[in-house]
Amino acid sequence: MLIFGNLLITVAEIVNMLLNVYYWVVIVAALISWVNPDPYNPVVRFLRTVTEPVFRPIRRLIGHRLGPIDISPIVVIIGILFIQKFLVRSIIEIGYKIKGGAFI
Repeated sequence: MLIFGNLLITVAEIVNMLLNVYYWVVIVAALISWVNPDPYNPVVRFLRTVTEPVFRPIRRLIGHRLGPIDISPIVVIIGILFIQKFLVRSIIEIGYKIKGGAFI
């Protein structure tokens, strides 16, 4: 069970790192959306390619209740924080319990 516990901890830490990277991608995409960016810029295209599949369903669900203000990045950031604080930490704690050690 030691190996399975280590596997769970490692997978959870990798997911946490990927969520951290996506958190910052969402923040940069939100900041860039405040100006009128060149849609053909490779950085802007990358940011839109990575964030739009997540933003689009949230925009459809929320709609335009706040007028021109797009709160989908805020919803995504809250979702990322929830996943990091609740799910990832729970998986890490389960991994430590399976290993037989104390959660740090």
